[in-house]
Amino acid sequence: MEINTPGVIGPGEFFPVVGVGPHPEPWPTDSHFDQELLANGDRRNVLDKYRYWTVEAIVADLNTKRHSLQIAIENWQHDLNIGSVVRTANAFNVSAVHIVGKRDWNKRGAMVTDRYLTVIHHPTVKDFSEWSLSQGIPIIGIDNVPGSKHLEGAALPHDCILFFGQEGAGMSEEAIAACSALYEIEQYGSTRSMNASAAAAIAMYHWALQHLPRKQ
Repeated sequence: MEINTPGVIGPGEFFPVVGVGPHPEPWPTDSHFDQELLANGDRRNVLDKYRYWTVEAIVADLNTKRHSLQIAIENWQHDLNIGSVVRTANAFNVSAVHIVGKRDWNKRGAMVTDRYLTVIHHPTVKDFSEWSLSQGIPIIGIDNVPGSKHLEGAALPHDCILFFGQEGAGMSEEAIAACSALYEIEQYGSTRSMNASAAAAIAMYHWALQHLPRKQ
C-alpha cells in the first residue's frame, strides 16, 4: 500500500511523500529483497511489485521481458530533455538506450531510471550507424525535417531504433543520413516544434500500439 504523508517544502507548503515505510517484521528472506530498504522503507518511484527489491533484482526481472524497441539520442549540447527521454524509455522497458555524442549526459530528468536500463555510448553517429548495421536493426529518425513522412498511420518495424535529436537544434545532418526512414508528428498549433521528450513519448507509444499486447 502506498503511503501519502505530507512533507514540508517551506512555510505553509507541503509535498506528498510517496512509497512505503519500513516493512513489518518478520521480514521476507528471499534474496531479491534489500535489507536496508526493508528496515528504512522504500521511497523509490517503482511499481508496487518491486517494493523493497534490490536494483539488481529489478533489472534481472526486467531483462526477462525487455521489448525489442531501442532508443537513441544525440548528445552534443547537454540537453536537459535527454533524462526525460530515458525515463520514458524505462516506462516502455526498451532493450537499450543509445547516447550518441558526449558520454556525459544530463541525468536529472531520468530520476535514476537509467539504473534499470542498458545504456550504450557511441562517440559518433558513424560509430552508432555501424553498430546498428552490424546488428541488422534499422534506425528510424523522428524529426520534422524536409522529407519526413507523417508518423500517424506509419507502420514501424518490430525491431528498430527510434533516433531523436536535441531540443531546438533537432537531428544533425549526419544523424538524418544514418536513418532508413524519417517521420514527423503532425502539429496543429503555431509552434514549429514540440518538446523533444514529448515527441519521444508519442513515438514510443505509437510503436507500442502496434507491437505490444493491450492489458485487460
